[in-house]
Amino acid sequence: MALTTGVFSSGRAELQERTLRTDRWWLQPLITVLVLLSFVVYATFRAFEGKNYFAEPLISPFYSPCLSTECVDGASLIGQPFGKIVLFGLTLSPALFILVFPLGFRLTCYYYRKAYYRSFWQSPPACAVAEPHKKYTGETRAPLILQNGHRWFFYIGLLFNILLTIDAVLAFRDAEKHWGHMSVGTLVLLANATLLWLYSASCHTCRHTIGGRLKNFSKHPVRYKAWTVVSKLNHYHPNFAWVSLFGVAFADLYVRLVAAGTITNFYFF
Repeated sequence: MALTTGVFSSGRAELQERTLRTDRWWLQPLITVLVLLSFVVYATFRAFEGKNYFAEPLISPFYSPCLSTECVDGASLIGQPFGKIVLFGLTLSPALFILVFPLGFRLTCYYYRKAYYRSFWQSPPACAVAEPHKKYTGETRAPLILQNGHRWFFYIGLLFNILLTIDAVLAFRDAEKHWGHMSVGTLVLLANATLLWLYSASCHTCRHTIGGRLKNFSKHPVRYKAWTVVSKLNHYHPNFAWVSLFGVAFADLYVRLVAAGTITNFYFF
C-alpha cells in the first residue's frame, strides 16, 4: 500500500488557516499590484493618446521609433513603413506599433513573472502562505507556454535599447538641431537608456547567452570576463527591473509635459 507523504502524511496537523504568519505578508504583493496597475493604466492612456510625444530634440520612449505615417514631423528616426490604420473608426496611435515588444520583454521576464504570479495570481502570494489554486500546471500549456519566447523578446529589446540610446545622443542638440547642447531632457533620456541597458544586461537570458552554454571557460576568456560582469549585475536584476520601469514612465511623462507646453525644457548650455 502506498504511503501518503509530504503535507498530507500521517501525523501531520491539518491546518484550516491559509497561513500562521502574523506579519503583514500581504503588503508586498499589494504594493506590486498597485504599482504595476498604475503603470499599465498610464501606459495604456499614453499609447492611445497619440500626441504630445515629440518636442525637438526629445521623443518619448513609448513612441520611439515612430514608424507610422501618423507620426508628427521630425519624430521618425528610421522612416515610416506603416501607414494609417483605422480600427472601429479610430486611428491607431503610432505607439501601438512598437509597445508590444518592450511589453512582451517585461511580461516574459523571469523576475516579473515571479512578481505578478505572486501578486495578481497569488501563486503563492508569500512564503508559508497557501495559494488558492488546487492545481498547478506550470508553463507547459497555453497561454503560459508563450513565456518561453522570452529570449526572442530579449534580442528585439536590445534593438530598442540601441534606438533609445540614439535618441539620447540626439538630445545633445537644441530645438534648431545645433549640436553641443545639453538640457534636462538630455539627462532624462540618458538616464532612461542607461537603466534599460542595465535591466537588459542583468537579465538571466543575457547571462545564459553570453556564457551559459560554454563547456570550457579557459578557451573563451573574453566571453568568460563578460559572463562574470553580467553575473554580478544579475544579482541586482529585480532592482533594475523596477527602476527602469519608473525611468521609462518618467521619461515619457517629461517629454509629454514639454510637448504640451506645460513645462520648459531647461538648457544648461
